[in-house]
Amino acid sequence: MTSWLIITVIITSALLVPLAVVIWNILGWRRVTAVDATSPQPLVSVLIPARNEAANLPACIAAVQQQGAVVAEIIVLDDHSHDRTAAVVRQLKPTEPRLQLITGQSLPDGWVGKCWACQQLGAAATAEWLLFLDADARLVPGAIAGMLSVAKKLRLSMLSCWPGFSLHSFWEQLLMPLLNFLTFTLYPAPLALLRMSDASLGLAHGACLLLRRGDYLALGGHRVVKHELFEDTRLARAWRASGRRSLGLDGQDVVRVRMYQSLPQIWVGFEKNFYPAFKQPLGFALFLGVHVALFLLPFPLVVVALAAGSPALLLWLSFAACSMVLAMRLLLAWRFQHPYWSALLHPLGELLLVTIALNSWWRVASGRGVRWKGRSYLGATSSGKQDHRQ
Repeated sequence: MTSWLIITVIITSALLVPLAVVIWNILGWRRVTAVDATSPQPLVSVLIPARNEAANLPACIAAVQQQGAVVAEIIVLDDHSHDRTAAVVRQLKPTEPRLQLITGQSLPDGWVGKCWACQQLGAAATAEWLLFLDADARLVPGAIAGMLSVAKKLRLSMLSCWPGFSLHSFWEQLLMPLLNFLTFTLYPAPLALLRMSDASLGLAHGACLLLRRGDYLALGGHRVVKHELFEDTRLARAWRASGRRSLGLDGQDVVRVRMYQSLPQIWVGFEKNFYPAFKQPLGFALFLGVHVALFLLPFPLVVVALAAGSPALLLWLSFAACSMVLAMRLLLAWRFQHPYWSALLHPLGELLLVTIALNSWWRVASGRGVRWKGRSYLGATSSGKQDHRQ
């Protein structure tokens, strides 16, 4: 019993750190809001990489059209789609003269599909600012003007707006909030503004990236992260490492996304990013160990303590540990407008998350590779034409 008490004391004490980080993020992370463009704004090229996005493009482009004259051009790159992506853009073009369609070139060896698509889009753009936008992203009116306003005020040449998640199905509401839990229990977002030169504090969400074109081209564009599946945050860190100013801010008031719509889609999407997000296996192991020990283990511990009639101190500490985990989830649910019931089902969501993470590691370690949109990466043949040039 003494060993269980020591373990529970360690877990409960350690949970104070992520709880403090969550509270700091809740209170101190700046939000981007939409504004009316009452004064002249620099022009923006909206760049949309699209692979099998026929269903998403009409609503995405319609939202961009509502941004007004600040949008100089809307360029969609058809990345070897198997659906009607190109046809949809051609149908919309007569009603939107700023809309352009370009056909993606074959994927070179060593490149991830999205990075190569963005590289081509960046080369084709002409405006002072570039807004890389995923096809499932939906901007509110005045969103781009709001982003430009914040970028100017904070002297940023890269701004990523962390989107709000549109959640509909049970699995979306159970699992998608864990993306914010993963990030904002460890990442001190307000500190990134105070330590602008710290490359490790680079953060970005690839659904919405605003970049000054001159800086983007000078850095080499997406070439600096060409092999990264976790390209958005890696680009933000490279941006900071080069001496440029980059921030990831809360953008849920200006952009929302529905990233996945079913459990299989969520599984493959999480799997694609989980293990590749870590540069070293040790980092992955430590991260997974922390999640199991701090965010999952307290729940079976409290059940065991109750069933075994454990001393009051052990029982109280077990309840305290569970309460802190649930408090983090509930605070984040409040900030990001997630359903509160999802937080209460945290043990189920966390268990699934750990399972997906282990599967992500196994696919890479076994040589099978992770999958995304018909392509395979980090597998035994992932540098070959069969995987990369579909």
